[in-house]
Amino acid sequence: MLASDDDILLQAQQWRQAGKGVAIATVIDTWGSAPRPTGSHLVIDAEGNFLGSVSGGCVEGAVVSEAAEVIADGKARTLEFGVADETAWRVGLSCGGRIKVYVERVD
Repeated sequence: MLASDDDILLQAQQWRQAGKGVAIATVIDTWGSAPRPTGSHLVIDAEGNFLGSVSGGCVEGAVVSEAAEVIADGKARTLEFGVADETAWRVGLSCGGRIKVYVERVD
């Protein structure tokens, strides 16, 4: 779900205040056509709830899964997703291109 940066940061704060583990994912680089621009955010709690968007489709699901590991072990990760145009629709990068997403735990 798309949300403003203020909404995303407020949700992260609320989840942390409720004692939940939280991670934030940020698009740090794009090449070619990408569904979300650099600087887009997705906040995820340890239960898999999320707000915001870094891409959509299977990419978003993969980021949520990685965020669970980041919350558990505290080790930030940089994820890269890229596809050829003919397979782009299946993974949610409908315009092709590549994206790089940084995922870190919010403490």
